[in-house]
Amino acid sequence: MPEIPFRPPRLEGKVAIVTGGNGGLGLGMALGLAGAGANIIVAARNDDKTSEAVSQIQELGVKATGVNTDVSQETDINNMVAQAIEAYGRVDILVNNAGMTYRKEPQDLAADEWDQVMNVNLRAAFLAAKAVYPHMKSQGGGKLVNIGSMFSLFGGGGSGAPYSSSKGGLVQLSKSLAVAWAKDNIQSNAILPGWFMTELTAPVPATQPERYDLISRRIPYGRWGEAEELQGTVVFLSSRASDYVTGAVVAVDGGYSVM
Repeated sequence: MPEIPFRPPRLEGKVAIVTGGNGGLGLGMALGLAGAGANIIVAARNDDKTSEAVSQIQELGVKATGVNTDVSQETDINNMVAQAIEAYGRVDILVNNAGMTYRKEPQDLAADEWDQVMNVNLRAAFLAAKAVYPHMKSQGGGKLVNIGSMFSLFGGGGSGAPYSSSKGGLVQLSKSLAVAWAKDNIQSNAILPGWFMTELTAPVPATQPERYDLISRRIPYGRWGEAEELQGTVVFLSSRASDYVTGAVVAVDGGYSVM
């Protein structure tokens, strides 16, 4: 019997929107999608960071465009999708990655702060999915990849109530859209990153050594992840290789969630 050579998923001719794609895990995933051949829309608020991210992506030989986007504003989300269509004529992949939180105990959290976290982490993902839906449907299908968290599974502790609530809701949104839009050949899945080294968490080993050590000991691999280690999963869930995968929740955490 002849061997079937492994062919890594390719995304040439595809267009991906990555919210919060100008740094950290978002930029890591955008680079992964670009490395597989996709053209990228980087949707984020900081124009300087976005410009730098676009340049990095373009160095991989694909097209990339930055769109100033505040995902808490529905008009910005609709403009983000409109600009993608204007620039590339299609949207094949939506990565809902933008996120925020307030580190306060629940009793100290104001209602508008709770609402802000929900608007950015959960409402925006719904609105972005809704905005790309007619385009994906008319194209014959598409891929939604929602970026949750370990706190989609676990309580977020004293200061994590809004964040863990929003990220838990994001998993249920992913599953609901998977059911609703299967008829349109749109796959909706979620990735739950564990503890990763980014520009935001890089100081933790020095500034919070006990916390860093405690988390590291729980991870079977004994270390935090690097942004590039999300690339394989996001490329898979954005490619034809995952056409029969929908409503899935994939932890990329070095085994943290099974301990």
